[in-house]
Amino acid sequence: MAGKTSLYATQLRWELMLRNRAYARGRAHVESYGNARVIVYEPEGVRHGNFFDAAYAAILARPDWMRRFNKVHAQAARSLPKPQSDITRRWRELDSSMSSDALLMNVFCTPGVAESGAVRNMLGVDEGAGTVFEADPVFGTEPVFGWKARVPLANGRFDRTEVDLRFGSLLVEAKLTESDFQTRSAVIVESYRDFEEVFDRDRLPCVEIATWRWMRASEFPENTSQELESLVVDPALYSAVDSIFRPPGEEGYASYQLIRNVLAAHATGCSFCVIHDQRRPDLREAWFEVMAAVRSAELRLRLKVLTWQELAAVLPDGLQEFLDIKYGIVAPDKTPSPIEGAL
Repeated sequence: MAGKTSLYATQLRWELMLRNRAYARGRAHVESYGNARVIVYEPEGVRHGNFFDAAYAAILARPDWMRRFNKVHAQAARSLPKPQSDITRRWRELDSSMSSDALLMNVFCTPGVAESGAVRNMLGVDEGAGTVFEADPVFGTEPVFGWKARVPLANGRFDRTEVDLRFGSLLVEAKLTESDFQTRSAVIVESYRDFEEVFDRDRLPCVEIATWRWMRASEFPENTSQELESLVVDPALYSAVDSIFRPPGEEGYASYQLIRNVLAAHATGCSFCVIHDQRRPDLREAWFEVMAAVRSAELRLRLKVLTWQELAAVLPDGLQEFLDIKYGIVAPDKTPSPIEGAL
């Protein structure tokens, strides 16, 4: 499965790079260093190359939405040139053409989308459901990006990790080119108060998490590498050509983000939906694996999956055109536009 995941993610990243290389012409942008190029845009007054114009105008008018731009791009210092127009500006994660958060905001910040009955029906948004509204009634059913969920821990405290979107009674995890849903050690995952009540742990996807990275023999000084080689007795862990030393690992769970968000939905009485690209069937399979481990049939009914392509079918025409050209996202009965300049 890991190999398939890498292939699907790589293919999608390559397509998005080609589409955005064409789309970025005439817009302020740079390309990342290295072979796996990423197009990164910078704002130009009231416009931003990574955003649909109407969506960006709505974001500029909402300080709570603009705060999402506070998140600095983690790899910018190593992988990106300086911005073209303002070399003092730091790159933000929402500037990246690969950002699933930017795609999420392009859709739900566009005027008319959140109010659309077709969109609400497709997502199953209920204006009155969920105990979350009792604690935070100010936002009502407007989209809230980066919502801080209060997921109870066994020690009486709360995990305030962000949920990508809270829309009415719905919590959303948005994905695009991310390789997976992250892993965490079993100690952390099992520290949630409702973990045993919500999940059959034996059915959750498990992984072994290395306590430090693998190292090749060439990375060790000569006086220690020979000593370490003498300790390797398992043929499966030793290669005479290039020794790789397997670090000790600890038990963990795959798809941690999904596990945490299911627990958030359980605690708040909300529904939870994963929105992913249909070109990433590996993400859907991972989600189904977690859903199968949920004990409660009632909670399973509140767990959903949707593709960006399915959602595109009920979006405004101008936004559909933007998603087609920039992301290759079109309704299921349509064919994406050709990539300009691609063979």
